Parts: sequence; structure tokens; C-alpha cells
Amino acid sequence: MTDYKWRHSPLLSSSLIIIILEPYPTFIFLIFFKINNKIMAKSRSTPIHLIVMLLVTYFLCTVGKSNALACPLPPELATKLHVDQVAVDSASSDYGNIVHSKPAAVLYPSSIEDIQRLVRSSYNCPIPFGISVRGNGHSVNGQDMARDGVVVDMKSLRENKHGIRIRVYKNHVFADVGGEQLWIDVLHTTAAQGLSPVSWTDFLYLSVGGTLSNAGISGQTFLHGPQISNVYELDVITGNGELVTCSKRNNSDLFDSVLGGLGQFGIITRARIALRSAPAKVRWSRAFYSNFSGFIRDQERIARGSQRDVANYLEGSLVLDNGTPTEWITSFFPPALLPRIMSLVKKHGIIYCLELTKYYFLDDIASEIDQDLQQVFKDFAHVPGFIDAKFVSHQDFLTRVPNVENESLTHPWQNLFIPKSRISDFNSGVLREIVLKRNITTGPVLFYPLNRHKWDAKSSAVIPDEEIFYTTSFLHTGGIDNWQVYDDQNKAVVRFCEEAGIKIVKYLADYTTIEEWIKHFGSKWTTFRERKAQYDPKNILSPGQKIFNGI
Repeated sequence: MTDYKWRHSPLLSSSLIIIILEPYPTFIFLIFFKINNKIMAKSRSTPIHLIVMLLVTYFLCTVGKSNALACPLPPELATKLHVDQVAVDSASSDYGNIVHSKPAAVLYPSSIEDIQRLVRSSYNCPIPFGISVRGNGHSVNGQDMARDGVVVDMKSLRENKHGIRIRVYKNHVFADVGGEQLWIDVLHTTAAQGLSPVSWTDFLYLSVGGTLSNAGISGQTFLHGPQISNVYELDVITGNGELVTCSKRNNSDLFDSVLGGLGQFGIITRARIALRSAPAKVRWSRAFYSNFSGFIRDQERIARGSQRDVANYLEGSLVLDNGTPTEWITSFFPPALLPRIMSLVKKHGIIYCLELTKYYFLDDIASEIDQDLQQVFKDFAHVPGFIDAKFVSHQDFLTRVPNVENESLTHPWQNLFIPKSRISDFNSGVLREIVLKRNITTGPVLFYPLNRHKWDAKSSAVIPDEEIFYTTSFLHTGGIDNWQVYDDQNKAVVRFCEEAGIKIVKYLADYTTIEEWIKHFGSKWTTFRERKAQYDPKNILSPGQKIFNGI
């Protein structure tokens, strides 16, 4: 073989990358190369044997391995891309602890640029590899996983303080927050300056980028909309590795797509979040209902605004007859009331709880609680005598759900949006006929109304068409071996709704086929697909959602 052939063989040049990455096939390559020289010395034909040899070498390098390890990666990532068992196992499960899927590697970035380098590497690879982002691992159906791809663990940005962090602009009443940051840290940082975001989630140990990729809902949503309706600006890494700043005024298509976009269009690295003055105290009240129609009537009066200044937070929930009062009850109500509550539950099978808060901006307000509370509930249909309230700090209220991790538990959760017009059918067919009769529900069941006009219709989030719709969350907790019984109940709920013609929408959806996703997005699908082709044309981002994997 001549020097000319060495210099001008593109196939050979590309294979040298593989040789550098894979020392064992290098040995095979050298043997094949020596054999090929002898063949070439006896023949003047084209070097077909060399081509075959390179293909065989490439196969030996890549068989059984992901494209993430077969493609060349920037040297800056050499110490940050981990393929050891501990790293891979850490990204192979999530909070749900039901879906398990191993990535080829885990990236622990020390800068936003590291994430860009990784995405560009996949984009430039002949066969791109999938990339998922893990904020705090709180998905429940494998949405933040990347089988045979790379999971970006944003914890390294958060813990090593290399991310954007949290910068509060008090004069402008907003905060710039890194997508890797947790909402609990946003709370502490903003509260120190007397400020607070206006819309929250119930559980604050979630990443900012994670909730904004879905919607982010809680009891403030009826009043202020979801978290995605309270964002001014984003920095996003798109599917080609470009870092783009977007807002309603600049790159608005990308801005709208990313919010509620399930990670399909870009990786959120910064969000500019709306703030307001934080209250000094919160009056936190709960009242029980035995009658479903009275329960939803009172909730909707508040949600519609006919009871002005009554609540800054509104949620509802179910209490089921599981034998003993839950921690949710015992931590709030006085011990003397607990036997009466359980007796009420036993009598009706299900009772409904209305939960409200009202914000106060003065410290010395405890004397107002009795008079104000009676005024609020004067015309409500709750069971007389089954009401209680207390004053807590704003931070104590927002951190009411503790951060508890237990790897021996599973969380087969189900979250649904239900149109108001069918809510009574849902109560009789699902809550009474399925949930009550099976009597297996072991976690909280949330149930409260939201206002459609508080949601931005241009975002990727999907909600029912009616102005008022309800969200219900079955937050099951099970063991490793019995999660299927809860999953069966979840499926029974969906099946009933389909057969009854109740047009539910899954929130935090877990579909696995393109047909299901097309049905889910409905009229938004065409725009969703077109923007995917625009901002992530090689289908690199967020493969764990299982939307475009097979396309």
C-alpha cells in the first residue's frame, strides 16, 4: 500500500477514531492490515479487502454498544462522562421505581457548555444517541431515562455550584434560576429577600427545568395559572447544541414549545420566574364534606372568583376508610377531633376535604382567625363542626410535604385532568365504583378545579377544552412486588372514562406509542411535530418520553 492510499482513504481516516477509542479492536485491525498488505502485494485490484477489514473492525467496536460510546466525544468530557456501574445504575431508575432502563453513560457536567458539547456530539454522530436530563429523578414512568444513550445528571451543576444558580432582581420582581435548581432552594433564596414565586408545586424537591417541561401545578394554579404561565424568559439548549434565549418577544415559537413540551425541544438551563411579595403568615384551613355536589360547588365558587379574597390556595382531596387516620389527618387536626373524623369516614366510605389558605402580610393577626374563618365558611356546605384552621409561616406551609426517599417502595401514580361537565360521572363511576370498592388506595388522592383561561394556549401543555376542569391525582405507594394492583386500578379508571365518553387528559402522561401521543395532543399535534423537526430534527432529546423514538 502506498502513502497516497493512507492519506486519501476517508474510510480509513474515520476508522482511526474508532481505533483510538477501542484498544482491543486495534489489535485486530493491525492483524487484518498485515494480511491485507500481503494480498495487495499480489494484486493490482482496488483495496476491497481493506474496506471489508474496516467494516469488520467497526462492527467489533460497536456491536452490543450504544452510539454514545461509538461516536467521538470532546476531550473536555473525558472526566465527566461516567460508564461505571454505580453511575449507570443511578440513572436506571426513578422515583416511580417501576421502569428500569440503563443508559450507556451518565454525564456530570460542570458547566452549561458541557451539555452543549454532548448534544453537539450526538447531533454530529452518524447515528445520534438519545440524551435525557435528570433534575432530581422524580419522574415515575421512566421519562428521564435514556436507554443506551446518555443521562445528564444536573445535580452536579447544582451541588458544585457551576450552574446559573438563583439570582433575585428585587427591583424588577423576578428571579433568574438555573434549570438544575430545586424549587425548595428557590423558596429559601427568594424568601430571604421578602419575595416568592406566585405558583408552586406541592412537593418542592423538584427541579425548575423539570416542572416547566410539564406544567407545574398546585393549589395556587386556579388563581395564577401553572408555573409555565409565570415565566418571562428561558435559556434553552436545542437539539443541535445551540444555546438560545427565548421569550414571548424573541424566539417565541421555541419559548411556547418548551413550556410543557416534555423536554422534546430543548434543555432548560435558565428560567426567569415571576415573583411577588411573600406573606408574613398563612391561615391554613380544612373542612370536611360528606356530599360530593356541595364539595365541588364550593370549590368552583372559589375558583370562579365569586368568593373574592377568600383563598390564595385551593385544593381538595379524598379521605378513604382505610381503618386508621393517615399522617395527613393526624398532623393537622387536634387529637380530640380524630375519632369523629374516622367515624364520619366509616359512615360514608368517602369524605371530601376542602383545603384553603389565605395570605396575610401583617405579623399580629392571630386574633382575626375565628371571626374571619366563620365568615369564609358561612354559606358553605361542609359538615358542621368538621372544620379547623391554624396560622403558619409561608415557608412552613410551602414545605408541608417532606422529602422522603425509600428505594424499597414504588409509586405507580396517576394524574388526570377531567372536564367539569363530567365530574359527577367520574365521582360515581371512578371514586365510588372503582376506588372505594377496591379499597387499595394507600396514598393521597387530590381533587380540585383549575381555570383554563389561566393557561397559555400557545404552550405545549394539553388540557381539557372546558373553562373549568378538575385535576385528580392518585398518589399510590406500594412495595416492589405489589405495584401491579395499583397499576391495574389506574388502567381501570382510564378504561371506564373511555367507555363512558369522559374526555380525560393525562397529566405527566406515560404513553408508549405514537398513535397514543397523537390522540393525546389532538389539535396541537401538527404544531408539536413540526417544531420537533425544527428544534430537534434528529430526535435526540428526552427519549424516555417515548414520543418520537420510532420515527
